[in-house]
Amino acid sequence: MTRYKSLILLGLFAVIAFACKDGYIDGISKVDPGTDNGAPIVEINYPMEGALVQDSLEISPIVFKFTATDDIEVENVVVELDGTEIANYSTFTDYRIVKKDVDYATLEVGSHTLTVTATDLEGNTSVASVNFLRVTDLGMVAPLPNEIFYMPFDGDDVNRFAYRINNATIVGSPGFDANGWQEEAYKGAEDAYLTVPFDGLQSDEFSAAFWYKVDATLARSGILVVGNDIAENRNQGFRLFREGNETEQRIKLNVGTGEGETWNDGATIDPTAGEWVHVAFTISGSECVIYFNGEAVNTGTLANTIDWTGCNELTIGAGGETFSYWDHLSDLSLYDDLRLYNTALTPEEIKSVMADVPEVLESETLYMSFNGDYTIQNVAETVGTPSYTDESVYREAYQGATDAYLTLPVVGMLTSEFSGAFWYNVDATADRAGILTIGATTDNREQGFRLFREGNATEQRIKLNVGTGGGETWNDGGLIDPTAGEWVHVAFTISGTECVIYFNGEAINTGTLANPIDWTGCSELTIAAGGETFSYWDHLSDNSIYDELRFFGKALSQAEVKAIYEAEK
Repeated sequence: MTRYKSLILLGLFAVIAFACKDGYIDGISKVDPGTDNGAPIVEINYPMEGALVQDSLEISPIVFKFTATDDIEVENVVVELDGTEIANYSTFTDYRIVKKDVDYATLEVGSHTLTVTATDLEGNTSVASVNFLRVTDLGMVAPLPNEIFYMPFDGDDVNRFAYRINNATIVGSPGFDANGWQEEAYKGAEDAYLTVPFDGLQSDEFSAAFWYKVDATLARSGILVVGNDIAENRNQGFRLFREGNETEQRIKLNVGTGEGETWNDGATIDPTAGEWVHVAFTISGSECVIYFNGEAVNTGTLANTIDWTGCNELTIGAGGETFSYWDHLSDLSLYDDLRLYNTALTPEEIKSVMADVPEVLESETLYMSFNGDYTIQNVAETVGTPSYTDESVYREAYQGATDAYLTLPVVGMLTSEFSGAFWYNVDATADRAGILTIGATTDNREQGFRLFREGNATEQRIKLNVGTGGGETWNDGGLIDPTAGEWVHVAFTISGTECVIYFNGEAINTGTLANPIDWTGCSELTIAAGGETFSYWDHLSDNSIYDELRFFGKALSQAEVKAIYEAEK
């Protein structure tokens, strides 16, 4: 056999040589690449301009992504973070299209600038930059202090599955749907799901909440499962799952209590409606409750608290290794904004979580946490000498001072409806002061608004004035006691017909508008003073403390104002 193989190989070599001699195979010739028509094109794919990179760590890893293309050849690409080079590339697999992921292990909290510079063979250079902010203050993204886990499902990078965990594992090929409840959503697929380590997430009380659009192509599936490694043992962990048909899917819960288990038969969802449903469940020491859209639909009684023995992994979108029997396999449904809590949430807290997204987040036009000067994002200007204080709602707060305040441009903030919300610890050293002001000219109150206070050492009234073009509206608001030294959540909303002031989520007073707010000539926001347009009547600087300031491009509902208050208190 060896002799025959040798003869065959010799024959093949002879054929190849003959073919080359007679021109059957073209020779390699140089092709003129043409004229270099310009500089490279650089695109930073992540993060985006103005992005808020959120994490619970003070220093965290991040993966920067960019693409550089040139019509002839990219010679070199330099990546800089805040002016310091962090990567330099000159060798590429494809010299015309360069795609790179840049691993950076020590991104600190604060404001950052990522710059990518690409140069081609002719020396043509292009530069792309994005400014972004990394925070540990999750703000509206973390609605309650007992939240221990959050997955927004925004993006196709596994490291963005869980901002706080950053180590989810993908099984199979799930995807993303652009039409999520908030932005993108997790889209299930056959034989596909996610797993996340569950160590450190166990507690005697437990809750989960997420947005869900059910797909009944498969009659049943697992949804969220935490079990131990013993097959068909339901005495530990929990199993949230669905069973039904094309017109009716029942969401059920099973909870292991050590020596036994509890079943909660939940309620049904209509898959044909194609609607998002907010699903939540709570597990206390004595009961488990399932909620749809903020309302309790069924309760089960527990003989003991939940038992986590041997439970070390959360499965999302399937029954997984511990609950795939009875055909509780993968789920083709859509999931968005999954949150876990180490307490049994109250009905009010579940409604707060539900109300938090997406409308409030999508309409937010300004957020200032006052956690050090980086949150001003190099836009606000400081007048006088204000400072920061640890006496805050979260981390640090703005501390007012005599003749001190902040100003910043109002580009993108001026809408026909408007709302503001912040935490306020009033100081009555000056018996009156401006708080938030957007005006046009001095002594003219027919444009913009003025939120301010007036009173004495024991009683300060928060008032609002709104300009409507040909006139103005006054709202006399309500009273705060400065001697109490307490934080009060202050909010105000301006619709086309009325303005409302809220304290701690409750409406205090309403004013009627003859016309919508008029922003003509308004270009600047003043924080903690009356500023250039409302310093008369002694509405000067404010010595009070401010925290978590937010503006919105809509008139928030009372439920939304309440949700913000509940989220941050």
